[in-house]
Amino acid sequence: MKTVLCYGDSNTYGYNPADGFRYPEEIRWTGILQKMLGMEYKIIEEGCNGRTTIFDDPIEGWKNGRDYLKPCLNSHKPIDYIIMMLGSNDLKDTFHASAMEIAAGAGVLVKDIIDFTKVKQGYVPNVILVSPPEIGDGIVTSPFYGRFYEDAIERSKEFPKFYKKIAEEYGCIFVDAASYIKPSATDSLHISPEGHRKLAEVFFDVIKKVK
Repeated sequence: MKTVLCYGDSNTYGYNPADGFRYPEEIRWTGILQKMLGMEYKIIEEGCNGRTTIFDDPIEGWKNGRDYLKPCLNSHKPIDYIIMMLGSNDLKDTFHASAMEIAAGAGVLVKDIIDFTKVKQGYVPNVILVSPPEIGDGIVTSPFYGRFYEDAIERSKEFPKFYKKIAEEYGCIFVDAASYIKPSATDSLHISPEGHRKLAEVFFDVIKKVK
């Protein structure tokens, strides 16, 4: 059995923009991917609302993605694939981070994955580095406005070019989520059920192509 670790934020957790709760398993991209891949694969969901790449949230400091990464890798090893989609929360005004800085933060996590798994499980998993979906144009009317401002829209559009460079540097498989999905019009941040299904299809194709 192959193990697929899905490490991300609320869009990996399955946050439902309509009510603030969680989509059921059959709607989340992780759940759909599990069904598509079948019993030869085990999907591990490690999505956390508000998770950043390497930034400490001044209010919710435990959401730094780097702090939990190594314990997560160790508890779930051996891992064959890691789908990492982080960076959207780094666009919050409190961090004042550019798209390049955010991608660099993702790169820190990728290096941690490579270095840690090489020692702890004897081989490096296939890392699928995902450039997050864009922030929607309606963020000004979103419940999350105030944490995210209009400038987050343009910075999110710059993600692909910087994430691709990080993927090339570390030998990752690169996926640009914004090429396939848009955030829900409800809050301009979280993915609709249709978006979850499309992401699952994309990741299924990527995994099945890995030799």
